[in-house]
Amino acid sequence: MNQQNFSRPTRVAQEIKRTMADLLIKEAKDPRFEKINITECKVSKDLGIAKIHFALIGHSKDDPEVEEVLKALEKAKGFLRTELGSRLRLRIVPDVRFYYDSIPEHAAYMEALISKALNKK
Repeated sequence: MNQQNFSRPTRVAQEIKRTMADLLIKEAKDPRFEKINITECKVSKDLGIAKIHFALIGHSKDDPEVEEVLKALEKAKGFLRTELGSRLRLRIVPDVRFYYDSIPEHAAYMEALISKALNKK
């Protein structure tokens, strides 16, 4: 698909998602970030806010480690935002906000239910 078909916020969101995943894996020194999977990034039309959704591999939303990782991400927000700004060369670096994404968790649950139903037949 031609990249010109996507709006600027969509293109910026894709780049932020890719760069943030790279930063968390390679640059951030916090071991809690090793299990993070960036699932989605949405950027406001004015490019002022980036909502980054993440999942933790092997954890559910009720797991206390999710809250710990969220606090660690908030603490590292300044570093991450600065790095995004230097790597993406944006005139305005969006305010980064993190949200836990339970969709992968629900998908795994649904797959288990479907598999269980198919095995009963």
